[in-house]
Amino acid sequence: MQYQQNNLQTPHSGYHWDGSSDRFFEGWYYRVTLPAIDESFAFMYSVEDPIGGKPHSGGGAQVLGIGDQYLCRTFPDVQGFWGAKDVLGLGHWGKTDLTIAPQLVEPTKFDRYIQQGYQATANLNQGYLRDPASGNYCRWLYTIKPIYGWGNPHRPQQSTAGWLSYIPIFEPGWQILMADGLATGWIDWNGQCYQFTDAPAYSEKNWGRSFPQRWFWLNCNSFDDEADLALTAGGGKRGVLWWMESVALICLHHRGKFYEFVPWNSRVSWQIQPWGKWQMQAENQQYQVEIIGTTDLEGTPLRAPTERGLVFCCRDTMKGKLSLKLRERDGRTILTASSSVCGLEVGGVPWDEPWLFPAENQLLIINS
Repeated sequence: MQYQQNNLQTPHSGYHWDGSSDRFFEGWYYRVTLPAIDESFAFMYSVEDPIGGKPHSGGGAQVLGIGDQYLCRTFPDVQGFWGAKDVLGLGHWGKTDLTIAPQLVEPTKFDRYIQQGYQATANLNQGYLRDPASGNYCRWLYTIKPIYGWGNPHRPQQSTAGWLSYIPIFEPGWQILMADGLATGWIDWNGQCYQFTDAPAYSEKNWGRSFPQRWFWLNCNSFDDEADLALTAGGGKRGVLWWMESVALICLHHRGKFYEFVPWNSRVSWQIQPWGKWQMQAENQQYQVEIIGTTDLEGTPLRAPTERGLVFCCRDTMKGKLSLKLRERDGRTILTASSSVCGLEVGGVPWDEPWLFPAENQLLIINS
């Protein structure tokens, strides 16, 4: 099976492991949203210490499904994992009748011979996971048409963390692979099959030796009255060589234009509750943006690679409420938008109090 040409391929789309025995993880996130029923499915794939023989060597696949329900399977054999170096392509085979090395195969062949596992590219996401204890399962197959990678769609695509992301000094690396796309296919969730055409799709990845000490994240590409809009925002306390720093960004793709609020061109501030409310503001020389995410739901604990392996260390919902305001610096409103299917996450060390940055009396607030 051949990879489809993708003019929106972003930097860092390929698998990063260099074959060394150093501590290493790489993780991928795919999501498809079904606006007609206000639900989403998120697929999270990861591999740790792929050289094998280490205490945490192995892979995992998690699905956050209808009503934020959760399914997880682990793949202890790293030899069942494969990743493409130059393009977005990865997979992990669990139980299979095939004797060839794990690789991208035709969907019909995968469906016939792979009893547990997944495969994913820029244009495909397919897999089957089943929990033998509960009998719960998920089977999925959908194709993807990218609309926005990361940056202006008519120019070379950008690294989410800028040019320094090519130098392994940040832990972890983070790259939005596709800010917005259209998914067509089906997902069978415990016997209920959801079919969809041109549903909003999204993907991102991270890699390195560890996750940040703590982090937060907001993402949405399905808005109430705005078809051509995608938001990704987030921040964390990450390692930089021998010290730690707090950084965050807010970025929008809207009607063919990329609005980028990042540490090297903007002032970004945030007020993140331990759970329930995410508020961020940013301004650069041209624009101001404010986003507020909220939820009354409890959220679902998810696993992520850590020093202790793949363990529960973050909480998510895909049913968050979001409001967004984007303005010119002179106050002219460019857009206001809202959604009830925003992805919201907090993670890392337990949060005992809100995370405010910078100090409370220095916050950048956009006037209503």
